[in-house]
Amino acid sequence: MRSTLPVFLVCLFACAQSLFGQSTPINRDSYRLQAKKTDQPIVVDGVLDEAIWSRAEKTTPFYRILPIDTGFAQSQSEVMIAYDETNIYMGIICHDTIPGKRPAESLRRDFSFPKNDNFIAFIDTYNDQTNGFAFGISAAGAQWDGLQANGGFVSLDWDCKWRSAVQNYPDHWVAEFSIPFRSIRYRDGDSEWGINFSRLDLKTNEKTSWAPVPRQFQSANLAYTGTLAWESPLPASGVRLSLIPYASGKATHQKEAGDPVDFGGGAGLDAKVILSTSMNLDVTINPDYSQVEVDRQRTNLDRFELYFPEKRKFFLENSDLFANLGTENLRPFFSRRIGLNAPVLAGARLSGNAGENWRVGLMNMQTGSKDTIAASNFSVAVLQRKVLSRSNVSLFMTNKQVMDPGGDSAYHSYLYNRVAGAEFNFASADNRWTGKTFYHQSFSPGPEGNRFSTAASILYETQQFSAGWNQAYVGGNYLAEMGFVRRKGYHQTNPTVGYKFYPMSKRIANHGPDVTIDLFFEPDFSLTDREIELSYSLTWMDRSSISLDLEEGYLRLLEPFDPTHTGGEMLPAGSEFNWTEVALSYLSNKRQLLTYQLTGRYGGFFNGTRLSIDSDINYRVQPYGSLSLVTSYNRILLPEPYTSVDLILVGPRLDLTFTETLFFTTFVQYNNQIDNLNVNMRFQWRFAPVSDLFIVYTENAYPAGLRTKDRGIVIKLSYWIN
Repeated sequence: MRSTLPVFLVCLFACAQSLFGQSTPINRDSYRLQAKKTDQPIVVDGVLDEAIWSRAEKTTPFYRILPIDTGFAQSQSEVMIAYDETNIYMGIICHDTIPGKRPAESLRRDFSFPKNDNFIAFIDTYNDQTNGFAFGISAAGAQWDGLQANGGFVSLDWDCKWRSAVQNYPDHWVAEFSIPFRSIRYRDGDSEWGINFSRLDLKTNEKTSWAPVPRQFQSANLAYTGTLAWESPLPASGVRLSLIPYASGKATHQKEAGDPVDFGGGAGLDAKVILSTSMNLDVTINPDYSQVEVDRQRTNLDRFELYFPEKRKFFLENSDLFANLGTENLRPFFSRRIGLNAPVLAGARLSGNAGENWRVGLMNMQTGSKDTIAASNFSVAVLQRKVLSRSNVSLFMTNKQVMDPGGDSAYHSYLYNRVAGAEFNFASADNRWTGKTFYHQSFSPGPEGNRFSTAASILYETQQFSAGWNQAYVGGNYLAEMGFVRRKGYHQTNPTVGYKFYPMSKRIANHGPDVTIDLFFEPDFSLTDREIELSYSLTWMDRSSISLDLEEGYLRLLEPFDPTHTGGEMLPAGSEFNWTEVALSYLSNKRQLLTYQLTGRYGGFFNGTRLSIDSDINYRVQPYGSLSLVTSYNRILLPEPYTSVDLILVGPRLDLTFTETLFFTTFVQYNNQIDNLNVNMRFQWRFAPVSDLFIVYTENAYPAGLRTKDRGIVIKLSYWIN
């Protein structure tokens, strides 16, 4: 592998580089908008009656992206931009061609994009066509904001202080934004930014943009932006400080253990220090994450660890620098390893741009001890350099240092564990070619040899055709205790190819086949896993879709395994299985009040069969909330002496948004695989910008007889002080 993979990497990116010159990205100067400077006050009320709006330059007509990407939008939009010494202002007019109520799922911040009439601005402040900021609003007035990375993908876990207002009229709606310069990062002295605007009008079923975007890409793609020109260079911000103190109180009861009710409380502080327009320092002291939403449970039929996303906000700003190292199932850094089993005492993170082509990320977190888990220090450092037009090279190192030799070895195998690596992320100017290659090396006491992982991937994508190849190797002694590594000691080969037909039809948007092959080998190249999947999907003009999948598989167990995870008889190591499986999925029109996704699957499962039915049903009472129901049913039939079982997971959820600042969520999860009924109720009052009062109640019980295992209630108050 040491000799063959580097040759593969060289050939892979030599091919991509040779095709790089053939890219035909958008001419940003063809879509140019002048931002007008003003010294007059602007009241953000959704009424564009200030003098600056009468002389501000407007955008040219918007283009269609979906369901087809040719021609001008049926429902046009207009955008104007002004600014003063402290704020960017946007005046937005969204015209309607079809009368009627504008769809809005709820008033919750960071609403679901496809379920709301909305407008979003994508801002490339660094002009690197890779990283930026997104600000949006629904026709009902709910805000939507996030960080953009990896070419434009938006992470909605980031929130900042900004103001907006909406006014609705029979034939159009108007929005007004005020975004403080201090809330975003940019290079002072710049005279131009990249920018694009996206509008979703569900009544006409149109997604549109100012600078045209090919329909195979998301509208947030920063390879397709116009130019925002400033009348004067942007000023430096100077050092600024924001403090976010919190106080909390809680009562918990471990009823099953027979413990008395335990009362407690705490206080802590987050601080944001803006060191420059492009660099910021985040500090946290005694953080509390009690208000974070509970994970959505899943039925576990896998041989390896399940992935659950990070939801704690401290770890999310500029998280792409840290969290996107490696690949989906091979991460050297995974922030959920920090502080979920032992308390975080303090931490700091420095992140941002250092010069025109450099980005830097430094993080250090200290946890305390809890029960048998020892106190530990976690550090990660990343240095990233932009190369070519939209690509970058990164160097990184992670370090986990156990502070004392005691504790539970399940959480620290050795007193220290380090991983260092280099990565190359490739994206052509028109985004048709994207890829990644990396080499990671781990360092810790223990067995020598095969302590590295390496991988490469390449994807070519046009409207009709897509083809990709992923290749990976993970050594048997590779160890990343701060990361997420599903398995070790394997080679993986994963080619994909797909094609889409776009018929001249008023009902069908596209249809076509996809083929995916996923192969795993032991280090000696003996096959352990094989999945060959052929699928055919069809998407209608209303964006509902259906797909049929046929899968052929092979598996050789390397360790004993209970396929139901219920404590039954284990299949012995060395067992081999072949199976065929068929699946049918349907996704309904998301413009309707009632939306749903259904998937049925039947076929072989190890030495038996499996029938599974999954559903996700949602009904919205616009704009005040939604009621959803997620269900998963798996009927597994295995021969004696192995366990046959019916696994049921049911998760009803009520999400109410009384106003733009008052929310209530109830989430119930019944899971008979772990014999548990979980109830989580969360009340949130955003009484000031990014300042909240939370009241959270959680209970776990046995489904039979509803006998309580444990319960707790938490009250938390936080306030953002500039």
